Amino acid sequence: MYFNQPAAEVLKNLGSSASGISEDEAASQLSRYGANEIVEQQNFSLLFLFLRQFRSFIIYILIGAVIISLAAQEYTDAAVIGVILVLNALIGFVQEYRAERAIASLKQLTSLHAKVIRGGALRIIAAREVVPGDIIIFEAGDKIPADGRLIDAHALETNEGSLTGESIPAEKSVAPLPENLIVNDQHNMVFSSTTVARGRGKAVVTATGMQTEIGKIAARLEEPVEKLTPLQLSLEQLGRKLGIAVMAIAALVFIAGMLRGGVTLIDMLLAAIALAVAAVPEGLPAVVTITLALGTRRMARKHALIRRLPSVETLGSATVICTDKTGTLTRNEMTVQRLYMDGAVVDITGTGYLPQGKFLVNRKPVNPAPYSLLLRIGMLCNATTLRGTEVIGDPTEAALLISAAKAGIPDEREQHPQTDEIMFDSERKRMATMHTVNGKQIVYAKGAPDVILRLCTRIIKNGKVQRITEADQEKALQITEGFAAQALRVLGFAYKEGQGKISEDNLIFVGLQAMMDPAREEVSEAIAKCREAGIRVIMITGDHKSTALAVARSIGLGGEAMTGEELSAVPDEQLIDVVQKVNIFARVNPEHKLSIVEALRSRGEVVAMTGDGVNDAPALQKSNIGIAMGIKGTDITKETADMILTDDNFASIVHAIEEGRGIYANILKFIEYLLSSNLGEILTIFIAIIIGLPLPLIAIQILWINLLTDGLPALALSMEPTETQVMRQKPRKIDENIITRHAAFRMLMISILMAGGTLWVFIRFLPDLVLAQTAAFTTLMLFQVGNVLNTQSWHRSAFLTAWRNPWLLLAVASSILFQLIVLYSPLAAYFGTAPLHGGDWLLSIAVAGSIIAFGEIYKLALHASRRAA
Repeated sequence: MYFNQPAAEVLKNLGSSASGISEDEAASQLSRYGANEIVEQQNFSLLFLFLRQFRSFIIYILIGAVIISLAAQEYTDAAVIGVILVLNALIGFVQEYRAERAIASLKQLTSLHAKVIRGGALRIIAAREVVPGDIIIFEAGDKIPADGRLIDAHALETNEGSLTGESIPAEKSVAPLPENLIVNDQHNMVFSSTTVARGRGKAVVTATGMQTEIGKIAARLEEPVEKLTPLQLSLEQLGRKLGIAVMAIAALVFIAGMLRGGVTLIDMLLAAIALAVAAVPEGLPAVVTITLALGTRRMARKHALIRRLPSVETLGSATVICTDKTGTLTRNEMTVQRLYMDGAVVDITGTGYLPQGKFLVNRKPVNPAPYSLLLRIGMLCNATTLRGTEVIGDPTEAALLISAAKAGIPDEREQHPQTDEIMFDSERKRMATMHTVNGKQIVYAKGAPDVILRLCTRIIKNGKVQRITEADQEKALQITEGFAAQALRVLGFAYKEGQGKISEDNLIFVGLQAMMDPAREEVSEAIAKCREAGIRVIMITGDHKSTALAVARSIGLGGEAMTGEELSAVPDEQLIDVVQKVNIFARVNPEHKLSIVEALRSRGEVVAMTGDGVNDAPALQKSNIGIAMGIKGTDITKETADMILTDDNFASIVHAIEEGRGIYANILKFIEYLLSSNLGEILTIFIAIIIGLPLPLIAIQILWINLLTDGLPALALSMEPTETQVMRQKPRKIDENIITRHAAFRMLMISILMAGGTLWVFIRFLPDLVLAQTAAFTTLMLFQVGNVLNTQSWHRSAFLTAWRNPWLLLAVASSILFQLIVLYSPLAAYFGTAPLHGGDWLLSIAVAGSIIAFGEIYKLALHASRRAA
C-alpha cells in the first residue's frame, strides 16, 4: 500500500525518481502494463443478443408449433407463428443492445492529456500513454490521469466526490499514513478521473488503466449481473406451468384420438397444434413489451428516463430505496446558511449557487449592510471562480461568493487586485490574501475559527474595533460549536491593514460564516410519500456521520446510523440484521455499498439504488433497479443505470414508482384477460375433440383472435388510468402470484361460459362445417370483447368504466372491424370462413352477451360480501 510508505521509498520501489523515468523505460512499462484505459473484457455479439430473446418456455412451445406445422405442410400457420416470434425477438433485441454500452463511458473518463516529467523534461502526452513510475504534474482545474502517490503538494485539494461521495474537496499532503485506510482517507494519494480543486502537486504514478480505483469499479461492472424482475420471474413460472399443461393436454388428446380411431395422424397433429396455439397467449410477450415501452414515454414526461423496459414494473414493487446523499438528497451546492458577527446570529435563506436570499435575525428580515465586511472578506480571500452555476475551484469558496452576492456585494477581486497570498494549508488550517483597497494594503484571512481567533488581538464589537477579550473568544467558539452540532462547516474571518509584506498576526476578528450542502426542498415530501407507500429509504454516503445525521433529520429520515468502519467490523452472518435496522450509512466506500445492496436483496427486498458518482455504479448495477441523476450524474452511472432522473429530483422517483405500480396493475388486468380468453379457447377445442366433434376453430383462426381481437384490447387495457389509491398500498411481495385466487375463479367461470356458448353455436350450424366454424369463430371473438369490458374493473360496472378509456373503445371497434374483413373480404379463403347473415350475428351477440351478465352479477356479489363483512 503506497499511502503508508514514504515518498522516497515509493519512487525507489517503482524504479523512478524526481526526474521521472526515461522514454525507453516508459515504453517498457507500457508494454508490461498496457495502455492507461478501461479494457472491455466482455463482448456480446449482435447474434448472441438476438438469440437470447428466444429464452422463454412460451417461445419454445411456439417454436414446436412451427416445426409441427411445417411437418404437416401447414405453411400459412407456420409462417404466421414464425413472424410473431421474430417480431417479439426484435423488440427485446433493440432494448438490450442499448443496455450493453455501459462500459463505453468509462473510456471517455480517461480520454485526456497529461503533463509528465520524463528524463528530467516536462512533456505533454496522451493520458493513455501514462505508465507506472511516471511523474505527473497538475494544478487547479486539471483532471488526474492515473492513480498516484504524492511527492509534492502545495495547498492541494481534489474533488473526489464522483469516486468517494465526499461533497467537500479532499485536502492532500505528502506524509505517509497509517495502514488500512479507505480511499476517502488516503490523503497522500490522487486518483484517476478526479479533479484538482485548488493548489498544485506532483505524484508518481502507482496504477493505470484497470488497476486504478476507477478501473477496479469497471472490473466489477463487467461481472455478469442477472437481474430478472418480479414480473419476468412470474411470467417465466407461468410459462413453464402453462407449457407443461399444454403438452399434457395435447398428448392426452392425441392419444385419445388415435385410440378412438377414424382420424389420421395428420388430423391429430393439427388438433394438437390448434390446442397449443389456443393455450399459448402469443400476444402476451409483445403486449407486455409494448405496454412497458408506452409506460416509459409517460414516465419520461415526468422526468424519469427508462433504459430497461422491465424496470418500469420493478419500480412498482420496490421495497427499499438506497440513496446517495450528495447530489441526490442534497443539491451538491455548498450554501452559507448562518452568520455570526458583532454578537448577532443571522440566518440566510436561499440554496445553491443562485444569488437570491434574505438575511434574517429572529426570523425577521434585516438589512445585510452591517455584515458587509464579513461577507466581503469571504469574497476577496477567495481563489474560486463562478461561471453562472458552474464552480471552478472549491465549492466552499463558491458558497462565500454567493453569500456576498445575496447582500448585493459583487465580485470585487478585479477592482481590488490581490497583491500577495499565503495559500491554505491543511496543517495551518487558514489562508490569507492582501489586496489594494482605496490605496491601502489590506490583509484578509479565513480559516478554522479557533485558529483565526488565536491570531486576533482585536474584534469588531458594537460596530467598533475593540481589544478582544477571553469572553469574546469563548463566545465565538461557543457559537462555532453550536453551528458544528448542526453539521455546518464553520469558517472564521479577520482582517488588518498591511505593512508592505503580508502577515497573519494582530488580526481583527470579524465573524463566522457557516455552510452546508442543503437538502433539496422537495425531498422531505418525497420521503413521506415513500413511507406512506411502504417503501424504506436508506441514506448511503461518503460524508461524515454528523453531516449525514443532520441531513437525515432535515428531511424526516429516521433510524440508526453507522459508519463504514463500523460496518466493516460486522461479521457477514450479522450483516443482514444490521441493514434491517440502520437507515443511515456514513463514510462508506463502494464495497460497503455493494454489501448493503446484496444483504438487502438476500432478505428478499426489491432494491432501488440512486446515485450520481462513479462510486455508485457497481451498487446501481447490483440492485434490482439502478437510478442515476441525469444532470450531475457521471456518464458511467447513467449508462449503468436502469433509470435516469432527467431533473435530478428525488421526488421524480415517487412519480416513477406511482407510474410503475399503475402499469403493473394494468399488466395484471390484461394477463387475466388474455389467459381467461385462451383458457376458453382450450376448453372449446378440448371438449369438441373429446366428445367427437370436428374442430370448431382452425389454428389460423385462433391465431387471429389471439393477436388482433385479443391483442388490441389487451394493449388498450395498458392505457387504463392509474387508480388514485395506488400509493397508499404496500409494495407487492416479490414472490406474489400474478394470478390470485379470485382471478383464478373468474378465469375458470369465464372459460366455461365461453366454451359452452361457443360450442352451442357451433353445433347449431352443423353439418355445414365452414359456416359452423365461422359462427364459432365470431361468437368467440364477441366473448372476448365482453371479457375485456369486464376486466377493466372488477369493482365497478362495465357500463360505467367502458367510457373512461377511449383507446379500449377504439380497440373493441377495431376487433369487430377486423372480424368483418376476415368474413367478407378475399381473406376469407385463407381463414376458412363463410359470410354470416343478420340473424347469425344476432345469435352470436346474444350468446356472447352472457359474459357481461356474469361480470355484473360477480361485481354485485362482491360488493354485497364487502358490505356484509
